Amino acid sequence: MNEKSRTDLLVAEIPYLRAFAISLSGSLNSADDLVQDTLLKAWSKFDTFQPGSNLRAWLITILRNNFYSIYRKRRREVQDSDGKYAEQLSVRGGQESRLEMDDFRRAMDLLSPEHREILMMIGVTELSYEEAAQICGVAVGTIKSRVNRARTRLAQILGLASTSDIGPDAVSSGIHSQPVSKYVAS
Repeated sequence: MNEKSRTDLLVAEIPYLRAFAISLSGSLNSADDLVQDTLLKAWSKFDTFQPGSNLRAWLITILRNNFYSIYRKRRREVQDSDGKYAEQLSVRGGQESRLEMDDFRRAMDLLSPEHREILMMIGVTELSYEEAAQICGVAVGTIKSRVNRARTRLAQILGLASTSDIGPDAVSSGIHSQPVSKYVAS
């Protein structure tokens, strides 16, 4: 594979990698660093990629492994544990959908890391259950069970009657019909 086509393939995956990295790290700057590290590792190890397999799954595996390596190194660090810095940040007023998105983000933050990760894998990066199972090294049924438990917990946190209440309403349905790349700066 020539350099141009390799570059094109990697660049096409950046919005998905960035969205997943944001969900893992909770920080735009950390997410951008994580995506950059992932792309550098992928570029240098591209000869190990199996042509015909899922590039996105391969890249997410690299990103996920890199994140957990960094997390293990920083396990003892505490950043803004009391929330003082976060309280100083101001947020512009917005429409109702902005408030709903804020509620959703807070609810996602309250999920366990495993629940948050699996929802991002399936929902944001659009991996199949099979691909997510391969990345996590578990059975497909385990992934389906994790997704179900994560959605149920998310519905509980949001105060919804059931998981069927999760999704677009008349106001926010336009958001859900747009590609991820529209909302993720590259």
